[in-house]
Amino acid sequence: MNVELLELAKDRVSNVPVLINMVSKRVKQLNAGFRPYVKPLSLDEEKVDIALREISEGLLIAEMDFEATAREER
Repeated sequence: MNVELLELAKDRVSNVPVLINMVSKRVKQLNAGFRPYVKPLSLDEEKVDIALREISEGLLIAEMDFEATAREER
């Protein structure tokens, strides 16, 4: 995993658990054959790096449902 990409992604998504979930879900999608939103830098670029680049470039976002969270906490 590229640490520089991780830092750039953390600038976009400061909540680390949310960032971990985003990367994990996206890597699963890429492994399942989904097309990347960015052009891979090489044929053997790691999927996690592709996902981090997508996040750092603002191509992937996380939608937070704060109302559902509030209902669950009651």
